[in-house]
Amino acid sequence: MGLGGLNPKKMQGLMKKMGISQQEIDASKVIIEKPDNTKLIINNPSVTKMTVQGQDMFQVQGDDITQESAEPEISKEDIKTVMEKTGKSEKEAKSALEDTNDLAEAILKLSE
Repeated sequence: MGLGGLNPKKMQGLMKKMGISQQEIDASKVIIEKPDNTKLIINNPSVTKMTVQGQDMFQVQGDDITQESAEPEISKEDIKTVMEKTGKSEKEAKSALEDTNDLAEAILKLSE
């Protein structure tokens, strides 16, 4: 059953009757952070939020997709804090922050 000839307003009406609502979201960039610390970056995307039976779904379309490796950003202030709280060296503090990506966890790890 093709919907090619269906008027967009009629399509909206049918979707509403079926309990489906959709909303365009104005976005200049969508960033998807993956578990392996890489990021997919979609510039100038078309983003649509659809709600179906109380569940939100997002549709993202774009043709300018890049992937980049995300190195954790560790500030000198965080390294200094870990060093002060644990009495460890700068190298040890930085390593703990890289391993945990969390200031409190790094301090706990080095305090054991």
